[in-house]
Amino acid sequence: MSGLNDSPIRKKSFQFACEIVLYCDELKRNKNYELASQLLRSGTSIGANTREAQRGVSKKDFRN
Repeated sequence: MSGLNDSPIRKKSFQFACEIVLYCDELKRNKNYELASQLLRSGTSIGANTREAQRGVSKKDFRN
């Protein structure tokens, strides 16, 4: 399973999520709470979606 951990898309989605978290901290400091909250949810969900897609066992799982 270590091949999944080395996946370029997984690395990039993790790095993107880290950058989103830092940017949302900056937005919160500028009192843009609602925008920061929405961006945090959508920007970090990419990693969860790619992980779920990579864990599909069969073609049917992958399509769902």
